[in-house]
Amino acid sequence: MVNRREFLVAAVATSGVSKLAESKQATDGKGQLAALNMRNAHGSGGHPEARREGPTSYSAQPAHLPPGCVKVGGELGRRIDMTVNKNVLVLNADQDFLKPLQERTWKSGYIGLGKLIDASARLALCTGDERVLTLKRHIVAETLKTQEKDGYIGYLLPEHRVWDLWDISEMGYIVYGLTMDHRLYGEAASLEGARKLAEYIIARWSGEPDHAIGDNIVPTRMAAVGLENAMLALHEETKDAKYLAFVRDFRKIADWDGRIVLGRWGRIEGHAYTYLAQCIAQLRLDRLEPDPRLLGPTHDVLDFLLNRDGMTITGACGDQECWHNTQEGTINLGETCATAYAIFWLDELMRRESNSLYGDLMERLIFNTLFGAQSPDGRRLRYYTAFDGPRHYFERDTYCCPNNYRRAIATLPDLIYYRVKGGLAVNLYTASSTEVGLDGDVTVKLPQETEYPSGSQVALRVDPSRPARFPLWLRIPAWCPSPKVTINGQPSEPPAASGRFLVLYREWKAGDQVELDLPMTWRWVKGRQGQAGRVALMRGPQLFCLNRARHPELKEVDLRLLVFDPASLEGPISDESVRPGGMAFRAKAWKPGAWYPLEKPDFTLTLTEFPDPDGEATYLKVPNPEDSRLVADELLTPAAKPRGAQLR
Repeated sequence: MVNRREFLVAAVATSGVSKLAESKQATDGKGQLAALNMRNAHGSGGHPEARREGPTSYSAQPAHLPPGCVKVGGELGRRIDMTVNKNVLVLNADQDFLKPLQERTWKSGYIGLGKLIDASARLALCTGDERVLTLKRHIVAETLKTQEKDGYIGYLLPEHRVWDLWDISEMGYIVYGLTMDHRLYGEAASLEGARKLAEYIIARWSGEPDHAIGDNIVPTRMAAVGLENAMLALHEETKDAKYLAFVRDFRKIADWDGRIVLGRWGRIEGHAYTYLAQCIAQLRLDRLEPDPRLLGPTHDVLDFLLNRDGMTITGACGDQECWHNTQEGTINLGETCATAYAIFWLDELMRRESNSLYGDLMERLIFNTLFGAQSPDGRRLRYYTAFDGPRHYFERDTYCCPNNYRRAIATLPDLIYYRVKGGLAVNLYTASSTEVGLDGDVTVKLPQETEYPSGSQVALRVDPSRPARFPLWLRIPAWCPSPKVTINGQPSEPPAASGRFLVLYREWKAGDQVELDLPMTWRWVKGRQGQAGRVALMRGPQLFCLNRARHPELKEVDLRLLVFDPASLEGPISDESVRPGGMAFRAKAWKPGAWYPLEKPDFTLTLTEFPDPDGEATYLKVPNPEDSRLVADELLTPAAKPRGAQLR
């Protein structure tokens, strides 16, 4: 088995093995990190018999499957379809996204056109929807028509180009979107347009390297967010060294030390989305040119999120776009850009470290914060997704958050399955299927049937084109205390254990059945910092909340003053108010000022899934904060003493 904690332990300076751990030793000189033992890549993890069953060695670094080979159903598929049909296809792309480029009369602003190109290209591929493909082609063709002789694509007047606050970022994402269009569809015109625009940026910026961007009101890395990843993608597509050199030598991203700055103040140094985008660029550059400095900021933010209260119960991070550790969850919690980039970053880490922790974190974010950022009908999207107090929808289809939401949804098929050398890994559970070639001219079909996250049963049918030995990795979530896995009705060997990848290495034959039972017992999770003394209800990866609008009796009640009886919990019960096949719970509560626990509770209240658009209260007060029924968040490490990176 692959131990999901090993990398985390390394990253927070307790023990372990990883390039991140070694890099932290090299950069801080404190020698706090022990060398990791990468036994997890052999499927042993306390089961020596598994080592005998497995190959002598195989890569512990998963890779994406070929684009378009995963078909998605279930709740993930429903969200993809809803985003396509109720959001992307009803956008007024000509008016809102393309007209400003055609007119080029703006002095400042931001649209997010490149993000939309990337999202529509991916959505067209994963759904096979000709309407999305037609839209993508139209947007790309009209965008390329606006490209000027010097390479510029944008909407600004000449005197405002490049140095306006967001113009470099806008151009960078257009480079990225066009590059992805070439990668996914082989569109030569898109690649040529991306190259011309990238070279325009390089020439203008390198010609005036000290020129202020946006009058320096924010850090340069924030004003240019996304550019380094665009240049690295273009280098990967063209193998042209100039784009790599721009990132390495001009932008000098290895020199960025990744300080965790709390709060929104000054020049907004603590911008979470920017930080995660920079971490992704560093990880990608490190694959090409290893440098321990490139891994330090990822180490530090892992430590902050998991050891220092930087991650909230929804999986989200950041208040008013910036790092915070108070655990407050009001109006500006969880910028959607930061949520999307946290998912992208976790994907990078999964493909680097093969640690099931990253899958656990992904599904927490996806089922709660990401899906909570979309209205039930799919049309409206949020800039922030609070867990305390009313939530609000963003008023536009353009700008950063709506388009990064679309990109995150379009990325979901890539996160379900990964290729490991000689085999496959199952990371996310949802009705789906894939067909992919493995080593030795073997093709395997892997359909997945499940009602997850409502149901706890997952059935996989392994259909290789001929009998073949290869590993099948299964992520066993940390929230599941008693998982069971069977192969053709017989218990797996080694047995499943929570918080790990179970690695099944055997000869597979067409029709082999793998069944997972992941019991989803509810749990009251203790609050931290500003939520101390309160609890949040979870079942599996899902969080539940209280919707005032569903309870007229609560119209004038301060929800934070209600007191819930943990022993009164009933459920789960069927509830489709949030999604088809959804779940809810009921619990009794005392009104504010009641003489609990001696008085009879005043209310019986329904707790719905977190994406409930009218959810207002997630952390609930209970009589006894030390009640034995209350548990710590299984994704966090014990907050024993300060260690690892220091906040500055």
